Amino acid sequence: MPRMLRHGSSVGADLPPDEAVTVDAPDGPMGEALAAVHAGDRGPAAALLAGTRERAEWERRSTYVSQLAAAALHSPGWLDGWLAESPEDPDAVLVKAELCVHQAWEIRSAARARDVAPEQFQAFFALLGDAVPVASAAARLNPTDPVPWQIALTHARGSQAPREVFDAYWAEAVARSPHHYGCHAAALQYLSEKWYGSHGEMFAFAERAAESALPGSKLHALPLLAAVEYVVVSDDPRQSPVERARIDAAVERGLELSSWYEPGDPDAADFRNHLVLMLILHERWAEALDVFRAIGVRARTYPWAYLGEPRTEFVELRSGVRMQLASRTPLFSRAGRAGSSGPGPRPAGSAGSAGSASASASVSGDARTPSLRSLAIAAAPPHEVAEAALMCGVSLRIAPAPPGMSYVELVPDPSPGRRAALARDDRLTAAADSFTTGEKWAALVLRRTGPRYGLTLLQKGKETAAHQWDPAAPVTDHAVAATTAQALAAAFSVRDARPLVTLLRGADSPARRQADLVAALGLPPLPAGFGERDEVLRAVPGAQLLARRGVLRGIRDSLSTDLGTPAIPVPRPRRWWRLRVAALAVLVPASAYAWTTPDCYRATIPTLASLFLASQLRTAWRGRDRG
Repeated sequence: MPRMLRHGSSVGADLPPDEAVTVDAPDGPMGEALAAVHAGDRGPAAALLAGTRERAEWERRSTYVSQLAAAALHSPGWLDGWLAESPEDPDAVLVKAELCVHQAWEIRSAARARDVAPEQFQAFFALLGDAVPVASAAARLNPTDPVPWQIALTHARGSQAPREVFDAYWAEAVARSPHHYGCHAAALQYLSEKWYGSHGEMFAFAERAAESALPGSKLHALPLLAAVEYVVVSDDPRQSPVERARIDAAVERGLELSSWYEPGDPDAADFRNHLVLMLILHERWAEALDVFRAIGVRARTYPWAYLGEPRTEFVELRSGVRMQLASRTPLFSRAGRAGSSGPGPRPAGSAGSAGSASASASVSGDARTPSLRSLAIAAAPPHEVAEAALMCGVSLRIAPAPPGMSYVELVPDPSPGRRAALARDDRLTAAADSFTTGEKWAALVLRRTGPRYGLTLLQKGKETAAHQWDPAAPVTDHAVAATTAQALAAAFSVRDARPLVTLLRGADSPARRQADLVAALGLPPLPAGFGERDEVLRAVPGAQLLARRGVLRGIRDSLSTDLGTPAIPVPRPRRWWRLRVAALAVLVPASAYAWTTPDCYRATIPTLASLFLASQLRTAWRGRDRG
């Protein structure tokens, strides 16, 4: 623990902040195309897909088709319009085929067969049946395209197709692109033990493909994917064991493959997420931290969904790697960039390690990351928030917000405390987690990071709801939005949650949606300049600074009324003043009389009580003057 406290803030300090991490974020061109799609313009998306078809960029085409199908999953109007206008467009039909399979798997879910209800299976197979003519049309309209056959391989897995059907699809796929990574990954799933193969067959398939691949090809990641299936996903690997040497070789091959890609490369993010999980399971902490640097902000749904909520698992395990390295760093040494000595990414064709290159690229990637700006609205007056936040470990600015609420923002600290440096999420959310603990009132943390806008609701030290408006992401599912809306409505006593659902669903005009949601909850309006500049509460009347305290000082100050620098005034009701003045009027004469008696010990208690009351009144009066 002393080592973690000393080195935890410096080990991995060059990693992107937690709030910048995204799951399955598209690359630049596709991000812009998805934003246009959600705004009703399919033109950029159609142009991107047409380009991949004309240039035979099959790997990129498969990624783009999957992302567009995900975007159409909950808002298919733009795709329906595209097909109505051009029913024979090979790109539109291909997206429709992928969408049909997506819809089927959405209903089935990723659960094991034993956990899927019969009615789910019935709907699943019906939708897969609907996908057959669409996928056939996609293959017919663009005969050289392997992507329809990748969809067919996924369809074969879901529809329980026999091996001869799978083999026929596989032959069609490799005839068009012998080294297509997407087709190989789909086939690997079919051959895994949890579906229709075995661990041995899966590893043999992956190793054969990797051996025949060119240097730098993503096919070298197939044994790594097989290792994750075996170690993480399989129910009991001991029933059909695979030699440890094959798993170790898969990890080494993954490290070598990572060195062919630049840090932050979206094409490498998929296998790097698998690689870092295997390195963690092997307790190779320094190399895992280097791969986290290479991943940057590009988390992927898998393999983290095997463990829980993908983004949460990614962020927590990344933090765990940092703490493992910090705990292994000698107490009185400088941690610096501990963990950067392992194999790092290097440009294609170079030999040897390039940890320094990884670091510089990672730092430059951080420079491109939009800065986070956050603000909390607490449903309590400033003095209550200040009393609750005395030991949250960061400096805060607290301002009154009608009616009877408070704005709270983080104040930049050139030398943050250890607790602040070790906070898992952004520091204001971590502080709100702390100062809502044990309180009846809630706090809503609002965030703006570039084009992404978000919120987190905290009650009694727990996150009870969260949402993000991202123009490049699919529309939020109605059930998820309804759950979030109900939690927000309950926290702020809003009777009808339906308008909140409307505001949560959709990513157009995120700034307006965020501001309208705050108004719909009956909260005070966002201060001018929020999201555009730091420390927007400086100009708010009555704003006060609550300076960061250590634990001991926080405990001491929690017993007094001096809550800040300058102090945050604590309003005292008239009854409070009357009771203390009356008690003082009784205790002072009693103390004076007691000192005239032979037994002076009788005077001690009334005298101390008088001094205590006088001190309370004096401090409260000073606070009243400042307020």
